[in-house]
Amino acid sequence: MSRLLIPATSSLIPFVAALLVVSPIGPARAADTGPSAVTVPAVDAQAAKPAEPEKLPTRAEKLDTLFAALKRERDVETASGIADQIRMEWQDSGSATVNLLMQWAAKAVADNKQPSALDLYDQVIALAPDYVEGWNQRATLHYQMSNYRKSMSDINRVLALEPRHFGSLAGMAAILTASGKDELALRAWEQFLAVYPAERKAQEQVGELEEKLAGNRT
Repeated sequence: MSRLLIPATSSLIPFVAALLVVSPIGPARAADTGPSAVTVPAVDAQAAKPAEPEKLPTRAEKLDTLFAALKRERDVETASGIADQIRMEWQDSGSATVNLLMQWAAKAVADNKQPSALDLYDQVIALAPDYVEGWNQRATLHYQMSNYRKSMSDINRVLALEPRHFGSLAGMAAILTASGKDELALRAWEQFLAVYPAERKAQEQVGELEEKLAGNRT
């Protein structure tokens, strides 16, 4: 449920220059009668074909690469940078209209106009039901408004679309903790750490919940 604060950096994959290779022209050959004819140069079809540009990775492929790096990384600052890149991938819906609605919704939230923000998030979800951040940001707003049941419903939708969404896993853990469901909250934080193991706050939450649950059993 967290929001992007730091812009991500991205690498550009260069295209391979296309070369057109033509076979050399052979000498003219006289016909039996009439004016001399010029032979048409033979062209190698494969050589004449422009080289295929290197294929850019899809968003899913980029996310898989970033999540693999996040899972391996143990340095807190480096992991935070990777997490920011993941958030940036999540934020872009691929639709200019949806992106604009998200910007308006964020402005409404900043201006403390929750009803307007909710209406905008509703429009986003109607237009792009598979857009993870539409559900995630609406879940965040419901959480801020103490609408925990509605927030949890949206979180479940986020995790159905993207089970690795560490922001929504953190939101789920927070709601479960507030509801006194410590064992379920612990599981949510453990799922979070399986995706993002370098996050210290999540590590602290796991430690505190484990200690609390151990004390309750004695």
